[in-house]
Amino acid sequence: MNRNQFIPSLDWISTYNKDQFKGDLSAGLTVGVMLIPQGMAYAMIAGLPPIYGLYAATIPLVIYALLGTSRQLAVGPVAMVSLLTAAGIGTLADGGTELYILLAITLAFMVGMIQFLLGVFRLGFLVNFLSHPVISGFTSAAALIIGLSQLKHLLGVSMTRTNYVHEIILQAVAQAGHINWITFAIGISGIVLIKGIKKISPAIPSQLVAVVFGILVVMVFGLTTQGVKIVGEVPSGLPSFSMPDFSISTWQTLFPIATAIALVSFMESIAVAKSIQAKHKDYEIVANQELIALGVANIGGSFLQSYPVTGGFSRTAVNDQAGAKTGMASIISAALIVLTLLFLTPLFYYLPQAILASVIMVAVFGLIDFKEAKHLWYANRSDFWMLAVTFIGTLVLGIEEGIGLGVILSLAMIIFRSTRPHIAELGKVPNTHFYRNVERFKEVEQRKDSLIIRFDAQLYFANSNFFKEQVHTLAAKKGTALKNIILNFNSINDLDSSAAHMLEELVVDYKENGVTILFTGVKGPVRDALERSHLLEKMGSQHFFMSVQDAVNFIDKKKNDYPVLENYILQTNV
Repeated sequence: MNRNQFIPSLDWISTYNKDQFKGDLSAGLTVGVMLIPQGMAYAMIAGLPPIYGLYAATIPLVIYALLGTSRQLAVGPVAMVSLLTAAGIGTLADGGTELYILLAITLAFMVGMIQFLLGVFRLGFLVNFLSHPVISGFTSAAALIIGLSQLKHLLGVSMTRTNYVHEIILQAVAQAGHINWITFAIGISGIVLIKGIKKISPAIPSQLVAVVFGILVVMVFGLTTQGVKIVGEVPSGLPSFSMPDFSISTWQTLFPIATAIALVSFMESIAVAKSIQAKHKDYEIVANQELIALGVANIGGSFLQSYPVTGGFSRTAVNDQAGAKTGMASIISAALIVLTLLFLTPLFYYLPQAILASVIMVAVFGLIDFKEAKHLWYANRSDFWMLAVTFIGTLVLGIEEGIGLGVILSLAMIIFRSTRPHIAELGKVPNTHFYRNVERFKEVEQRKDSLIIRFDAQLYFANSNFFKEQVHTLAAKKGTALKNIILNFNSINDLDSSAAHMLEELVVDYKENGVTILFTGVKGPVRDALERSHLLEKMGSQHFFMSVQDAVNFIDKKKNDYPVLENYILQTNV
């Protein structure tokens, strides 16, 4: 393995040119401008002071730009990870306190370590255990929770922190008589500005426009005296060196949420990275290297007061549209954030919290996926119910419990589908040698004396009894006329000892009842398994055939007392 595989940026650095820099400069400045209000808003979602959103948009961006395989992915604070951060540590400490900040930094380190180790040991496939319907249901519910949690800032009222939708709504209703209408007007104006500008041009930093609007309105009209809450003093200067908490008790407490964030954030990141890469043919996305890059970015960021980060959908899209060619765009964005931290933080003193709430609400409500739910209702009802259960479970039980429920549902569906895979009885298509499912092709011809079955899955201990039961059920329908069972193994790639033992029992049982079992399309690995279990020896190679038609020809010749021809018998490995 060469060094370019460890440090993918060496590929584009070695050929970097002026034209690429022009695109990177435009994209980097555009995304950097977006990051300023987004970072501050997402830090509030995470229960952290706004400045920590800017801290999270510095060193992690540079590290990912050097180690990541995507050249357009914009890494930094995102709504979902911020939400999970708040859910994971919100019950352990009060938001904004020193302990809370320490736990957020520790969480970033743990998330980074988990992602890094997954990448090193090439375990990126584990994210496949979270199905898309589950992620969609969880994301939609979490977005609804966090969006409604911003009502206190939008309405200018006091509400206690909670992750339960019904509690948020009840508190908002109870505070209806105490709404600060000026604050409400500012927040609504921010939402209208952001949405309206996005419709005109997605490239315009609509969140920054809303931030400037809010600051000017508060300053010009002196609205702080009218009860409008502002961000106040934002610390200037670069983030100081920080150390995560390495105590065992803290790690034990944070490990479940760290694992959830590591997997969910990687899924979000790899999804958007692949969708953007499809437009660019000059590089490839390497999933395990992406895990390593995100892991090191989070580890490095944790030592400079960053909370967990990942690749974001909206910023990545803008980065690509603005002309990003390489990871230099992210480095330029980070440089702009550094300049902001050094010189521009005093400008945010009069920033209304209602404007940050409007930035958050527009971002997270965009994550509620109505289209996916509608699509699954018509396309796949079982997936729809997985989405619905995860959605409702997250709303009722809470965010952390919701993602746990989603993982359990995903694993349960994997187990269910692998233990009860598709099985088909086959019939012959007239005037051909092709055999198809009798349920789907009504014109196929079925033999009275033979049952032809195709099993469309790996045959192993978890589904061997199901296979056996289905064979018995289909055989019973044939009645006493049944003399042969042909098992088409074209779709079976592997066979374990339990399945081999079951097949031996099946062969013996039916032989005692005058029924012969024949095998067709047996692949090499399956044949090897049958040989190791001595079933091949007991049955004899004359019962194994290349195709269903060969087995049928054998039956017909045997029935007519013709000698068996070697052309129809599979004597060698497939």
